Amino acid sequence: MTTPLGRLTERSEFLRVAASRRKSVAPGLILQALRRDGGSEQRSRIGFPASKKVGNAVIRNRARRRLRAAVRQVMPVHAAAAHDFVVIARSTTALRPWPLLIEDLEGALKRVGAWHERSATGHERSAMDGPAA
Repeated sequence: MTTPLGRLTERSEFLRVAASRRKSVAPGLILQALRRDGGSEQRSRIGFPASKKVGNAVIRNRARRRLRAAVRQVMPVHAAAAHDFVVIARSTTALRPWPLLIEDLEGALKRVGAWHERSATGHERSAMDGPAA
């Protein structure tokens, strides 16, 4: 059972995540992560900024919609709980091929140490657990 993702809404929340310095840069996105105290029962929260460097309002909105769709597909299954994530749009986000955008998000989750994998036995493993035996 996966828990729904909450939203980051305040600027101070975005700045707190950025200050954690856990970041992964991929061609289609930038992922920042902050582990929160409180245990794995807390749901993760996420925010989607897109600066004017990405393009005009139409392009920025398209990029955010694509990032939200990618997050809905990947994060409920693979993102570790009790984290705050900021998924930043890049100038290539709106036009990046969908399979590559998904790979970018999955790879970024692994690089920031927030990847959570389910094995065939249903046992959950975190990227911090090390390689599978």
